[in-house]
Amino acid sequence: MKLEQNTKILIVGLGLIGGSYARGFSKRGYRVSAIDPDRSALEFALGEGFIEKGSVLPDPALLREADLVIFALYPHLIVPWVKENQAAFAPGTVLSDVTGVKACVVYDLQACLRADLEFIAAHPMAGREVSGVRNADDAIFENANFIVVPTDKNTFRAIQICRSVGETLGFARISSLPPRAHDEMIGFVSQLTHCIAICLMNCSTSEHLVDYTGDSFRDLTRIARINETMWSELFLLNKEALLQQMDSFMEEFAVLRELLANSDREGLKEKMRLSTARRALFDRPAEGGNQE
Repeated sequence: MKLEQNTKILIVGLGLIGGSYARGFSKRGYRVSAIDPDRSALEFALGEGFIEKGSVLPDPALLREADLVIFALYPHLIVPWVKENQAAFAPGTVLSDVTGVKACVVYDLQACLRADLEFIAAHPMAGREVSGVRNADDAIFENANFIVVPTDKNTFRAIQICRSVGETLGFARISSLPPRAHDEMIGFVSQLTHCIAICLMNCSTSEHLVDYTGDSFRDLTRIARINETMWSELFLLNKEALLQQMDSFMEEFAVLRELLANSDREGLKEKMRLSTARRALFDRPAEGGNQE
């Protein structure tokens, strides 16, 4: 189900993901406005034609005319922003987000929200190793996953609107997880992988690695080019789940090391066969596009 064409969309935060949302929606004929404290980001988006209006401050007129508001802010900024500005939203406005952690945001936000507004969380599993609206590109959503993160306070209407965001922007798969299950999963598939990439780039002091590496090292460390402000916040906000995943990884690494230390060829081969079989699941085409 695509988002209704007359939906007026407000993006709060015109970074890479907020800008890519704005570009994707406007390209599909939706009316998009944006709020961002960086005037140059707004001017770029206006010049590129993927927003109609922009403001460096939370303009009550922009808030009042929005049907759907998407927050592309650092997690710690969302709840204070909504508390300060929610009076300007029209009744029935649906709010959503793009943040990488949920439990620390969703429940507090839903608790402080006006009764005639609704917040439904979402996580677009897409990105690039660069930041800022000038790198915005809705092509990053192709073949990507989109996670809807509902709670028992969410209505069927809001969940469907959230799903339609993912469908409209062209995500390949749409799934659903409650907030804490989402954070546990993201601790493994996203945050742990960034930890590994960081460690790989920091465990050798050689300045000449670039002269000798092949594709395997480049692929493993692609995400080591990292926004330290955003990712340190994400790690700390999801600390308990991420620490559990780090411990699990170190246990598995220790098993592999022990097999190698003992020259256990068959044990090593079995680990490799298992990893090959599990990785093959990622190469299967999406069945039907949307999954629960």
